[in-house]
Amino acid sequence: MPKTPPQCPMDSILRLLMGPWTTYIIWVLSDQGPQRFGALKRAVPGISTRMLTERLRMLQSAGVIWREQEETIPPAVTYGLTSRGNDLRGVLDTLGHIAERWKDEGVFADDELGAV
Repeated sequence: MPKTPPQCPMDSILRLLMGPWTTYIIWVLSDQGPQRFGALKRAVPGISTRMLTERLRMLQSAGVIWREQEETIPPAVTYGLTSRGNDLRGVLDTLGHIAERWKDEGVFADDELGAV
């Protein structure tokens, strides 16, 4: 039986980050710090409650974000970046600088690449 080749670590992290809304959520937590669920939902316009919950669970299971729940009625849940999530700050900052430069160069003028 043939062995499966080892998976590239870059492929794994890109798959994690390429999920819908994932990088946006990480960027908001990086830029604005820990957020309660409602505030995070407002900071990511257009995301559904279900999708936000799914993405947050996925990021938590990957160790990218932490979740803290206060036993109040209703429960107060706060999310923030772990050290693993903070590892992504430099990457997101670099992508942000590139995006701004490309925007200034008119790359996104016709929005033919989709919303940025």
